[in-house]
Amino acid sequence: MPNWGGGAKCGACEKTVYHAEEIQCNGRSFHKSCFLCMACRKALDSTTVAAHESEIYCKTCYGRKYGPKGVGFGQGAGCLSTDTGDHLGLNLQQGSPKPAHPSTPTNTSKFAKKMVDVDKCPRCGKSVYAAEKIMGGGKPWHKTCFRCAICGKSLESTNVTDKDGELYCKVCYAKNFGPKGIGFGGLTQVEKKE
Repeated sequence: MPNWGGGAKCGACEKTVYHAEEIQCNGRSFHKSCFLCMACRKALDSTTVAAHESEIYCKTCYGRKYGPKGVGFGQGAGCLSTDTGDHLGLNLQQGSPKPAHPSTPTNTSKFAKKMVDVDKCPRCGKSVYAAEKIMGGGKPWHKTCFRCAICGKSLESTNVTDKDGELYCKVCYAKNFGPKGIGFGGLTQVEKKE
């Protein structure tokens, strides 16, 4: 049936998308404001979108839901991640997404929407905006807060480890949580008995 009197229908909200506000992905049209990850509701663009059939995701959520599973996949530097994606509304054990936000918003103003969607830094508790966000241990951090909890060393994806929601450099993690004994970071010599 022809579409009389307007543009294509949005793949997310099913309303008419006019040319000036149209983003096309996977043969479908979207409003710029509707071009969001189906799991975490993060705004997408051509470099961050990953499409699966009729669904669109950010690359992180797509990898968690459809990427390879197991030790050594999806994380840098051979770190084992215990992130299940629950905070993003992904239920990886059952393979179906849970709604990340209620289906009927209580306040639909653009300002209220933006204030609700801002992540909080686990270290300082303040809002983390996209320009300063670094992901570690499955949580968003400020660049300045992305430091070892013990020595304060600035961290990168190659030297970060997480335990109980806190970040550590590999050296401090090994000293405090790794194996103990001769040759394992703590004891270096056998004490002589007198």
